[in-house]
Parts: sequence; structure tokens; C-alpha cells
Amino acid sequence: MDDSSALARLDRRVAGCRACPRLVEWREEVARTKRAAFADWTYWGRPVPGFGPADARLVIVGLAPAAHGGNRTGRMFTSDRSGDVLYQALYDVGLASQPTAERVDDGLELYGVRITAPVHCAPPANKPTPGERDTCRPWLVQELKLLRPTVRAAVVLGAFGWQAALPAFSEAGWPVPRPRPAFAHGARVTLNGSPGTEGSDVPDGLDGPDRLDVFGCFHVSQRNTFTGRLTPAMLREVLRTAADAAGLP
Repeated sequence: MDDSSALARLDRRVAGCRACPRLVEWREEVARTKRAAFADWTYWGRPVPGFGPADARLVIVGLAPAAHGGNRTGRMFTSDRSGDVLYQALYDVGLASQPTAERVDDGLELYGVRITAPVHCAPPANKPTPGERDTCRPWLVQELKLLRPTVRAAVVLGAFGWQAALPAFSEAGWPVPRPRPAFAHGARVTLNGSPGTEGSDVPDGLDGPDRLDVFGCFHVSQRNTFTGRLTPAMLREVLRTAADAAGLP
């Protein structure tokens, strides 16, 4: 990504956020004490920005970075068990250059896909509070506004991500119907966008598509993948369907 781009500038601002005291304390404590298996690592220990091209047609919305995954490497879903499943599936359907994500300099590229989260700091027990989710939402809204000229589809991982993402989609210019659509694996909701939103960073004349297809998918957590609630085939099917909706090859 061009380091001068608006999205790159947003990523740098995200990485400097200290808005949630509990999350700041936790992520930095984890970075100091480390896990024995990663004792030789210098942990990132900051908010983890989104990963992927600024002209992505498909956005994947997770939950939050893992304490010893993204919080260690500085890249979403990198070098943790959930990421192992997600990146393998992205590679299998032709959306990633390689099936593994180990560190930020491993050469991994995403094709037309950007991965982000409603909460950018690793939370204790992988459970951000509703207040932390709401405090972090403006970052996701700004990111979606910048992606709006090209993005056509979204895959949201898990019920928490679904609940957090729908208000962000609405604030970014895709009004969500009421009552809000319920989360389910394989759910598909089409949001018809408004022709512009006040305060948007999107340049004039680039208001983006009128439509965003949003897909629900069980989270790629160890609990789901180890028990078979989410199988690789189920994940690939959602990603393929979303890629088709986004117009990706």
C-alpha cells in the first residue's frame, strides 16, 4: 500500500490509539510478559490496523486481535490458529498469495480483500466490552468510508462482529433495515447505500456503490473449527459466494 494514501494514514492513527484504558493495559502487559514460545519476539503491543489493499472489493470483519497473534505480529489474524484457518481458505479460493501468515514481512498479499475488526486491541479473554466496541467503532466507520468507492461485499465473522459491524455499515453510508437482520452462518443481507454521508473522507464523485452484500460466517475461532461447527468447506463456500458478489475473479 502507498504509505501516503488516506487508508495508510488512517492505519497509522489507529496504531496510536489509547482510548480504552483496560485494553491499553492488557495489550501492553501481554507484550511485556510474552508467551514462552515467543520469548524472542518483540511484540507489537499496540492497536492492530486493517490489512489489505485500499481498493478492496471485499472486506472481512473479525472480532479483535489475538493476544499472542495480531498483538504480537502487528497484522490481523497473523500467526494464530484462527488465522491459520482463514488464510488457508483465502488462498484456496484465490484471494491470497500464500496459505500462511507468520509475520508482517512474510510476503503475504491479499487480492481484492481487506481484513479488519470492530475492536483493534487485543482484549482480555478475547471479550471486549460493549463500551470498548462502541469507542472503537469510529475507526471502522472511517475505514469503510475510505473503502466505499470499491467495496461491494463484506463477510462478518461471528455474532459479536455482526452486532458491531451493522451500525458501522450504517454510519458509513449503507443504512441497515430495522429490525436489524439477525446473525446466522450463511446469512446474506443486501444494504442499499445512500449517495453520500456527511463528514465522509471519500472524494467528491467517488461515493461508491449503492449496494453492499453482507454475509454472516461463524468465527474462525478454535472453538468453532476444532468442534467442526465451522469446517474449511463451509468457510470456503462463504468466501466464494462473497467474492462472486464483490465481482472478484
